[in-house]
Formats: sequence, structure tokens, C-alpha cells
Amino acid sequence: MHDKDGIASTIGLVVIGRNEGERLRRCLVSAAREVPLVIYVDSGSTDDSATLARSLGVQTIELDPSTPFSAARARNEGFGRLRQMKPSLVYVQFVDGDCELCAGWIETAAEFLRDHEDAAVVSGRLREKYPENSIYNTLCDMEWDVPAGEVKDCGGIAMMRASAFDRVQGFKVDLIAGEEPELCVRFRKLGWRIWRLGQDMALHDSAMSRFGQWWKREQRAGHAFAQGAKMHGAAPERHYVREFRSALFWGLGVPLMALALIASIGPFGSLAFAAYPIQVVRLAMLGTRSTRENWLRAVFLVMGKFPEMLGQLQFYVRRTLGRQSRLIEYK
Repeated sequence: MHDKDGIASTIGLVVIGRNEGERLRRCLVSAAREVPLVIYVDSGSTDDSATLARSLGVQTIELDPSTPFSAARARNEGFGRLRQMKPSLVYVQFVDGDCELCAGWIETAAEFLRDHEDAAVVSGRLREKYPENSIYNTLCDMEWDVPAGEVKDCGGIAMMRASAFDRVQGFKVDLIAGEEPELCVRFRKLGWRIWRLGQDMALHDSAMSRFGQWWKREQRAGHAFAQGAKMHGAAPERHYVREFRSALFWGLGVPLMALALIASIGPFGSLAFAAYPIQVVRLAMLGTRSTRENWLRAVFLVMGKFPEMLGQLQFYVRRTLGRQSRLIEYK
């Protein structure tokens, strides 16, 4: 970078977390190594995360528990504090407390945004820190492995142009999941572009060792599909419409069709359930990684339609009853 210290002075970093323990320590240390101005926003931790952050000299915000927690709310509040502390803020890097920034990423990301004035967001390669610890961690590592280039959206770890973030008024605080893709919909509607680089950006520590954790994570994704499609599902955006319909078809449509066939023609109707193994084989054959990883991904993609469908139903039930959605936590 031509003026590393000068550009670093225009960057602020927001870390959000809830009961991340030692992972938060590693995250904050990696953040402070890259950027002088770091804000930590805590969402009701009970493990002394806020105390830990302050002991490391990090400016800390503890969210009021009387208002529902969400990652979107935490990031907005962190950004607001950055704006107060540094009105000249140009770029903001968002990081989750279970991640560690890779050395050199901040420099690369800021330089990219500086050289691409129509870019609102840039992210990089996210890797799972311990993919070998469980099949669920392996699945996350495969999920993060996506092509570089111009993209439609980003995840929660990304650098954003502060002026663009101001213009769209930040994240929607009532979204409990899928808030980053929804934000990117609004960025793109205003003509901003979203980019993903091939450089390593951060290490992610999912710490998933139980099937129930994976199930909850997929349920949260389903909730995001339903809410996202409700907000931006109309043409031409069609945000999350394909994902919503896929979960509904495989998670509810096929079982209902099979039961209807069984009721009408008897046991032969159960052959409709063969659609699941056929879909697994099809997806495995399309895989581009090792044989084991391709089959693992295929099985869990198909199986994941059931918790996704339940997450979608949860969204609509709560919406019908007029209840605000609550966090779906998997850790």
C-alpha cells in the first residue's frame, strides 16, 4: 500500500460477539494488530466477554437486553460509535468474535476499495480453523470456499465503504439472519458493487461438534430465506426465492406427495421417497472436491432442507401471530 499508516487511520473495525470465550481474545488481538481503532459490541454474554475486551484495551459496548439482540443491531451500534469517535471514517471492517483476521487483509481490502470507487463491499477467503475436528466444521469450510470476483452479496466478515453504509442506513435490525445479503440487495439497487477477493481474509472457528448445532444453523438459514424472500422476492431481484422454494419442496412437498400417493395407491407410493437418494447422487456427482467431501456435502445439503423448512415455518408462524423473531443460536 502506498501509504499504509495513512489509510489505516481512515479505517475502523467492529467486532461483535456473544459468549465466544477464548475465541474472542484471539479475534481482538488479531483485530488490534491490523487497525488502531477497534470497537467490541457484546450481545448479553454471560462469560465475561465484555470484561475481557476491556482488559485488552478495546472500546466496548454492551447492548441493552431490553431490546432483542441481533448481529445486525450489534454491527449498527458499533458503526455508530465509530462515526462518533472518527467522523472522517472512510472504511469499516466487520468481524465476528469467532474469527481471526489474517495478516495483510485490511491493507489489501482498503486498497481495493480505494481503487474501485463504485464498490461498497469487499470480502476475501474465509477458512475454517479446525475443519478436521468434526464433519460440521468440514461442511463450513466447504461453504466458505466460493469463487472470487464480483458477487451479489457477502457474509458478516467484510470491509465496507462507510459512506455507502450511511446511505443505506446500515443493517435491518429486525433480521435475525441473512442481514448481510439483504444489505447487499439495497447496495446494488443504488448502483454499488460487491466484490470477493481470492486472498485469505479470516479464520473462522465454528466449534460445531453436535448434530443439533448443525440443525439449528440450518434452521436459522431457512428463517433467513423466508424473511429475505418476503422482503425482496419480487422481480427482478428474486432474493432468496430459489432457496425458499427448494427448502419448501424438499422439506415439505416431497413428504406430503409421498404420503398422498401411499394413501391413494398403497405401499408403492413410498417410492416417491426415492427422490432423496437420487438427489444426493446427483449433487455428489456435481462436486468438485474429494470424493468424501462431495458425498458429505450432498448428503447434508439434502438433509438440510428439513431444518430449513422448519425455519421458514417458524418465520411465518411468528409473523402471523405478530411476534418478533428471536435469535436462533447454534453454539
